[in-house]
Amino acid sequence: MKTLICDCNRTMPLDLPAIARALEKTPNASADGLETGHTLLCRREASAFQRAAKATTASAEPLLVGCTQEQRLFLELNAQTEGAASVQERPIRFVNLRETGGWSRDAASATPKLAALIAAAQLPDPEPVGTVSYRSEGRCLVIGAAEPAARAAALLGDRLDLTLLVDGGALPQRGEHAVQAGRLTHLRGWLGAFEAEWTSGNPIDLDLCTRCNACIDACPEGAIDFSYQVDLSRCRSHRDCVRVCDAAGAIDFAREPLQVKERFDLVLDLRPAPAFTQHAKPQGYFHVGADPVALAGAVVELRDAVGSFEKPRFFRYEHKLCAHSRNEKVGCSACIDVCSASAIRSDASMKGKVQARGPRPVGESARPQPVTGGIVVDPHLCVGCGACSTVCPSGALGFAYPGTVDQGRRLRTLLTTYRHAGGKAPAVLLHSDGAGARLVEELGRAARVDADVRGVPARVLPVGVWHTASWGLDLWLSAIAQGATQVWVLLTDEEAPAYREALAQQMAVGQAILTGLGYAGTHLRLIETRDARDLAALDTALAEPAATTVSRPGTFAVQADKRATLDLALDHLLACAPQAAETIALPAEGAPFGTLAVDTERCTMCLSCVGACPKSALADNPERPQLRFVESSCVQCGLCEKTCPENAITLQPRLWLADGGKARRQMRVLHEVEPYACVRCGKPFGTLRAIEAMIGKLAGHAAFQGKAADRLKMCGDCRVIDLHSDPGEVRITDL
Repeated sequence: MKTLICDCNRTMPLDLPAIARALEKTPNASADGLETGHTLLCRREASAFQRAAKATTASAEPLLVGCTQEQRLFLELNAQTEGAASVQERPIRFVNLRETGGWSRDAASATPKLAALIAAAQLPDPEPVGTVSYRSEGRCLVIGAAEPAARAAALLGDRLDLTLLVDGGALPQRGEHAVQAGRLTHLRGWLGAFEAEWTSGNPIDLDLCTRCNACIDACPEGAIDFSYQVDLSRCRSHRDCVRVCDAAGAIDFAREPLQVKERFDLVLDLRPAPAFTQHAKPQGYFHVGADPVALAGAVVELRDAVGSFEKPRFFRYEHKLCAHSRNEKVGCSACIDVCSASAIRSDASMKGKVQARGPRPVGESARPQPVTGGIVVDPHLCVGCGACSTVCPSGALGFAYPGTVDQGRRLRTLLTTYRHAGGKAPAVLLHSDGAGARLVEELGRAARVDADVRGVPARVLPVGVWHTASWGLDLWLSAIAQGATQVWVLLTDEEAPAYREALAQQMAVGQAILTGLGYAGTHLRLIETRDARDLAALDTALAEPAATTVSRPGTFAVQADKRATLDLALDHLLACAPQAAETIALPAEGAPFGTLAVDTERCTMCLSCVGACPKSALADNPERPQLRFVESSCVQCGLCEKTCPENAITLQPRLWLADGGKARRQMRVLHEVEPYACVRCGKPFGTLRAIEAMIGKLAGHAAFQGKAADRLKMCGDCRVIDLHSDPGEVRITDL
């Protein structure tokens, strides 16, 4: 890959030879193009860009430009350059070096960071993901009072097929659009597939009304106005309106209230309160209330919302890993609780159902596989925040745009290149590609002109992501294990309140682990801001001194499986830990690790908890009455606790690191009892406590009275033999 770097009118101190040397040491990075520096690549040195565009076309390799300020200009210049391929054939990438590093008070020492940002920008594109399709034919429902609905219709009517659902207010004289009067009772769906329901109980049917105004003129009480609806509180049943409307037949006081259900592609909601209460509204739904600025933005989007559309399928879901439910008992519901789009729902009751499956591998049975519950994620509602994957303890839900493997590769490239260039104590700053990126750029610009603003420090590596909630404990701890001193997450007004709470809980878990291992300082932190008003607070937050990190950076690769990545990170953090720790207590909220406490006085060894465990952390012993447990497999979902009929199980969040972390991977016995022997043949077939509990519950049953009570103490075989060999038993042949 060829890279062009511009010093932007000599406002950044660039050490291109040092950057080139660091890139040469980094696997899969290239120093091609760094032998020449530029100062005005977008102006008088534009010919250098054109030569690079043609050269990379000939070599069929991407072109990287170290400037985002003039991105549009460079793309236009590429299109106008004869012999240069289009960006579809040969990609052109852009990386921000100026605001993120070159414009700061310690820019002179920012060479390692600039090298790291260039190396990360040179990485190949992530693996493509599937898409979710929408189809809109422009059928739009406008909800609100008549006057604002009519004004909105005037802006949209030439482009969309409108239906106005009004609840009060004067209608225009001309009937240019379909108008319904009523109260919305239900709205669900998404772009191209909204289903609206409303009730209409007024005597005047607006579909039939010609707005001749005869009813208004005839009504002696003035109960009808230009809303063309009867005010029933004022109407005195003269029915003069019915008489004058005889030709149109639009007024019928005997008409039953109508329940109307219709489908729409788009919805514009002008009411004060939105129809959807979740933070992230469905695509195709616009709630603007009485805000004229919001209305203008919605109109622009609505006018373009006709045709076919696609978005990435942001998530992957593996049902077999899900710890949400078993046997209609609900355990972990973290993803459902955190989803701001209401895109995830429980499907805990799966009795008689089968799990829908995609194409099956060769040789696999075509028969549907029964399941015992889980969740359902609606891809049309999902907005791609990734918070579900962050809070999921088992890794059943994963963020796919891009996936953790690609994000881990990017993270390792950043930290490795930074270290190769001589950088010390790196901190990772995660920010969104939207509002977060703008805030970082504003901080860099402020540092360029204001001596009191430091800007993004040389040791802070900004990482733009689709959504800040998509990075979780596995990537945070991997960053620390690979040499980062801190991981900071920059939050703006984009993030829903539920995300902030979830991220804070996960960070509390991660920080407890790092503190318990003896790493001094605060390693994981949320930096909450609004916009440019909080630049000073952001500047102060980024100046925090480095925390303690590992003495030897890890070289492991982040895995697609969340638990596998956590194990790799924890093993390395433990190997480099400043202090030995056998047990680290974790916060109860959001902890993905822990053990179980079993009340042996209550436990009857019924083993219902074993059947409920979705991760096989609990197991029985075919040879003896034992309840066994593998702590590393436990995700603290609580299904065993809720399933236990004796309430004998309690969750205990912790990270157990005995024997160098090996003990938590070994199976151990939580409870063991002596087997109960059959009173007839002596064969063990249960436990003393279980048999005693059964005898107590069935003591009054008619089938187990007198000598028959001993059958409860027999194994299954002996019980049948005793039943058929007892001469006192009534046989069917005797009836």
